[in-house]
Amino acid sequence: MPASRTLDLRIPSELQHIEGVVEAVLRGCAGAFDARALGLKLPVALTEALSNAILRGNGEDARKEVRVRVELRDDALVVEVEDEGQGFDLEACTEDPTTPENLEREDGRGLFLMRALVDRVENFRARGHPQGNVVRLTLRRPGHAA
Repeated sequence: MPASRTLDLRIPSELQHIEGVVEAVLRGCAGAFDARALGLKLPVALTEALSNAILRGNGEDARKEVRVRVELRDDALVVEVEDEGQGFDLEACTEDPTTPENLEREDGRGLFLMRALVDRVENFRARGHPQGNVVRLTLRRPGHAA
């Protein structure tokens, strides 16, 4: 995927589709982006974003879609995961799972992981949709400042 090229995928809200989406994104970026970031950071962060969109955003309703848009730019790789859910407050929902009160909790780790692995995590309402939430993951190319 050369610089400034995009990839746009849509899947039903079923967990079984996550692996295929992650593989498609990695294939599309192979050779055009930092191999180290593609080897671990992106697969984990994207898997978490997709899981949240399917389970929380769309309530695992296969009639609802998850859209994944990837833009490979000169300075960064930007991945947007859009669901049909109500949205959420990124700051309020990001918990540190390493604190004593959160060690036993099973939820709240995905956003923490995404924020630890990529350079920037943002969320906002989907444009032009009364329902819809977008999580944007940004990985900057080495040598490109924020």
